[in-house]
Amino acid sequence: MKRFGATILDAEGLSLTPDERAFFRDADPFGFILFARNIDTPDQVRRLCAEMREAVGRDALITIDQEGGRVQRLRGPIWTEWTPPLDFVKAAGPQAEQAMYLRYRLIAAELRDLGIDSNCAPMVDLASSETHEFLRNRCYGDSPDAVARLGRATASGLLAGGVLPVLKHMPGHGRATIDSHFDLPRVTADAETLLQEDFAPFAALADLPMGMTAHLVYEAFDSLPATLSPRMIEVIREEIGFDNLLMTDDSSMKALQGSVEEITCGALSAGCDVVLYCNASLDVRRRVAETAGDMTEAAQTRAERALAQRKDPDDIDIDALRAQLETLLSGA
Repeated sequence: MKRFGATILDAEGLSLTPDERAFFRDADPFGFILFARNIDTPDQVRRLCAEMREAVGRDALITIDQEGGRVQRLRGPIWTEWTPPLDFVKAAGPQAEQAMYLRYRLIAAELRDLGIDSNCAPMVDLASSETHEFLRNRCYGDSPDAVARLGRATASGLLAGGVLPVLKHMPGHGRATIDSHFDLPRVTADAETLLQEDFAPFAALADLPMGMTAHLVYEAFDSLPATLSPRMIEVIREEIGFDNLLMTDDSSMKALQGSVEEITCGALSAGCDVVLYCNASLDVRRRVAETAGDMTEAAQTRAERALAQRKDPDDIDIDALRAQLETLLSGA
């Protein structure tokens, strides 16, 4: 079997251009990711997903960021508008685990209806008073144990709905005091604190099929951002115990410095399996794909193992599930 391309890529608009079709056919990326610019109507999204899979000639993974709050690509009034995760967890109180399961089971139903079979969640970064505002209300809490339980509920809801979860941002983004979309955050906490606190929820969820790296420097371990650091990937693999498919966060973010070729090579050389590259011209996407080439044998094995966990959604009554969640939240 030919190995997948070691990339996850995006499209410019609501449908593929002829040039994009040809490019995706040749590059054969492992999967695709959708953004708000790719979303209009349900039928349009279904057509776009079909076009993407037709371009590569297989049932490729299609993922999205559908967390709730600011980070949700499917918006009302067509799709459900969700409150930010941290606000939702606080509102649910002692029923938060069940509420998160129901929330993400409902999200999974909306995604699968469109042909989307992955979601970049759970996000188990720990919140603190210093966490940058771009991330803080996307978190689930500040306790490693509680966040791990809520992350498990999130992942279980997605998997039950036939959607593969992506565990992020490994090994922990919560101490970032600046926005990695625009600059490189540096974490000065000592190694023992990081392992016992920030990294702990990821270790508890290390069995999940896919994970996403963080563009942060952890000074106790290395001077390179985790995405480009062999030492930090070793921490993810060995100390956290995550041996499943590891993708980068969007490698076009300003936290990573260098040419697209240098960033792509750096991430794969460090030990990432797949490079996620978004919001770029077709020429830049070509350069990324050409530099990345095909997956390594180990990455291909992890990719196939992840895809094998896709399943048909369990049979549920969506309206009854919504009513159950509303009752739960009103009781809380």
